[in-house]
Amino acid sequence: MTTIVLAGGKSLRLGRDKALEKLGGQSLIERVIDRLSPLGTEIIVVTAGEDQSFLPDLKVKRLSDVYPGRGALGGIYSGLKAASTFYSLVVACDMPFLTVALLRYLMELSPGFDIVIPKLEGELEPLHAVYSKDCLGPIEAMMGEDRLKVTDLTDRVRVRYVGDEELAIFDPERLSFFNINSESDLERARVLLGKERAFLNI
Repeated sequence: MTTIVLAGGKSLRLGRDKALEKLGGQSLIERVIDRLSPLGTEIIVVTAGEDQSFLPDLKVKRLSDVYPGRGALGGIYSGLKAASTFYSLVVACDMPFLTVALLRYLMELSPGFDIVIPKLEGELEPLHAVYSKDCLGPIEAMMGEDRLKVTDLTDRVRVRYVGDEELAIFDPERLSFFNINSESDLERARVLLGKERAFLNI
């Protein structure tokens, strides 16, 4: 399986590129890639523009959106198109507390489905989900219709929803889905990181 990290967000609420925001001495994107490394997958980082000089040396494959300006849906399409595997795990670059056990579980559920997606308290988490290459055609159709909401894709393909009870087995605090959008989110992330390090005694 391939892992696709979307790093094309405009960070409007934070006011600067959140992929490079520091947390525990690492940029968010470096921390996300570190969290993904135990999965042993091909990792692709997708950015919105051609200039990728803002990214640190990540030792992963990097590419630009095939269809710029199409948001997360375009980023997913670009990553799936470039992936060497039929299935890809898609995450955002601003999710510092990804849980490997939960990600592995999503991956294990993927055979027979085009999307495996968490449904947290009734809300879908499309940037913490597995997609198959069979999503490429439906995504192209959606972009042609100027429908860019990622969750609309679930109406067009075979979907396995992962509900609250399943999620709680692997991540009872739901920290996998915590992402950075504001200064207060950053402050909370620093507190959580301190607790994590204290628990691990590092």
